[in-house]
Amino acid sequence: METLVVMRALHVLAVIHWIGGVAMVTLVLLPGVLRAAEPMARLDLFEAIEHRFAAQARVSTLVAGISGFWLTWELQAWDRFLDPASWWMGLMLVVWALFSFVLFIAEPLFLHDWFARRARIAPEPTFALVLRAHRVLLALSALAVVGAVMGSHGGL
Repeated sequence: METLVVMRALHVLAVIHWIGGVAMVTLVLLPGVLRAAEPMARLDLFEAIEHRFAAQARVSTLVAGISGFWLTWELQAWDRFLDPASWWMGLMLVVWALFSFVLFIAEPLFLHDWFARRARIAPEPTFALVLRAHRVLLALSALAVVGAVMGSHGGL
């Protein structure tokens, strides 16, 4: 089987798992936790469920990044990052960089502790902020996915 086909498949699979998980957290988990749990119990419930996905998301973003870099290298597609018609390439990179920063740097170094402290002191505004941030990240991710699919199939 051709390596290019395998790398494209791995890239798409990684993005589906990663962004699909973000959609699940944003559209199902956070609203469910906000409705079902008492304010002080939300943190424990959210972290118990989200913690499992965060570990998986690290793997997915790593696979998406490695395969995306490999595809760009193999296809010599670097110039697409400067082409306004391929705006989605830059957006994919920005979305990947944002998530990678959060998952690999911010969350383990300071974000987890900040969130836990703030959620214990002010659960309502903390979860509202987290939900808004997830919605923004999901919207950017969805735009990148739609742009990538349409752009790579001549639809833009």
